[in-house]
Amino acid sequence: MCAERRGAARLAFRALPQKTFSCLQDRDIAGRLLKWSMQGRITAQAFSFDQQFKPYQKDEFLTAFFNDQSVNSSLKLLSASGQWTTLGSKVTKIDATVVPCTQISMSFFDRLYSEGIVREAGTIVKCYDDYYDDILISDELRKVLLLEDSDHYDLFTQLDREEFLFCLFKHFCIGGTLCQFEDVVDPYLETTKAFYKDLVR
Repeated sequence: MCAERRGAARLAFRALPQKTFSCLQDRDIAGRLLKWSMQGRITAQAFSFDQQFKPYQKDEFLTAFFNDQSVNSSLKLLSASGQWTTLGSKVTKIDATVVPCTQISMSFFDRLYSEGIVREAGTIVKCYDDYYDDILISDELRKVLLLEDSDHYDLFTQLDREEFLFCLFKHFCIGGTLCQFEDVVDPYLETTKAFYKDLVR
């Protein structure tokens, strides 16, 4: 194990600034992100590394990643004040969570239609206003995503909710501080699909 850890620490990473993400260059998506108060608050970067990734070494891998000079000086982070900055400091502790990417079809969300969260034409069913922390919940979709006491919360299992596809969808549906919510589900699904296709290969 010690030898394996030393091996993981020797990983070398290289920033790939020439790598582009079409989801971040799409005009329609840019308009949606602006409407959802997320424009300028989402970015994607690519890095390559010189060894095979071993999932059981994820903590060592990420420690090596964040402490690599190329990564440390170029990885963009959003500060509490909303400004982009770089890491610029040594990382001493990592607590990594594996985010599964086993769901690869948008049919994963068909249950929203069959259970009456979304109407056949794509209209999101409204509800009486409620709040989760500071997030306004005015439709059944956000209730399913956020409220554990919702009648339909168990539409998605805990394992479903851990999927990257679900996390992306939820992120877009909730939006930023000044989010203007959609009345139909299609923009959320289309944006989720575009990001997922671009980020998971």
